[in-house]
This record gives sequence, C-alpha cells and structure tokens, in this order.
Amino acid sequence: MYLEGNLQGFQHLGLPVVNLEKSTQFYLDLGFTQTMRTDLAPDEQRVKVAMLEKNGFTIELYQLSGDEWNKIVSRNDGHIDHIALNVLDIDAAFAEINKAGFEILEKDAPVMLPFWLQGVKFFTIRGPDGEKIEFNQIL
Repeated sequence: MYLEGNLQGFQHLGLPVVNLEKSTQFYLDLGFTQTMRTDLAPDEQRVKVAMLEKNGFTIELYQLSGDEWNKIVSRNDGHIDHIALNVLDIDAAFAEINKAGFEILEKDAPVMLPFWLQGVKFFTIRGPDGEKIEFNQIL
C-alpha cells in the first residue's frame, strides 16, 4: 500500500473552464464560497484560478489561454481534469510514488505555486485509465 499514514483524502476537483467569471458565479449561486482567486503567468499564457468550497468539497476552476483554451472550448463532454488528494508530506509522497515507478507528469515535481497563504506543492500521475491524480500539500 502506498502513502501509508501520509494520504489524508480528497483535496479538490480540477475543472478547466471557458469563462472563469461566469463559472465562478454559477458555483456561487449554488451556495459555494470563493476561498481563493489568483492569476498565474500574467503574459499570453495566463492562467486564472479560483477555488470554491461547499461543506468541505473544493472545486478548482481554472481558465487557460491560447491553444489550451481552444482545446477546452472544443470539448463536448467531460471537462473534469483531475482529482487532487491531500498529503501531509509532499516530498515523502513524491519519493515513494517515484520509487514505485509511477510516471510523474510534471518535469520539475513537486511544483510550488503561490496559492493559499504560504503556497502549495503538488505533483500528478496518471491512473490506469488515463485519469490524472494530483497529490497536494497546502503549506
């Protein structure tokens, strides 16, 4: 069994969106609360991110740009991108998962992002059917 004593459970569900403001308002109207909002890479590759929470369930809405945005627009069904699982120690989780031979999708994992108060570190693998599973530690 992997990540014994480290894996805490569900962290968030990642959902790429075409219009962050419209999608955020939709979830706010459903009773979610926005817990974080930020923009990454403020150039032509900008990514807008919002985290929304309801009763312990968190959705990460993110709007990509350029070719990635066009791919999202062209999807007919299935915009859910990844499920994120919370871990206590991202570096230990990374070492264990890497040693087990899982393919890590990020080049420089674990990746640090300026989310929340002190940042977040994560890395992603693929499940047996191609689904993306993100391991995440809020610092």
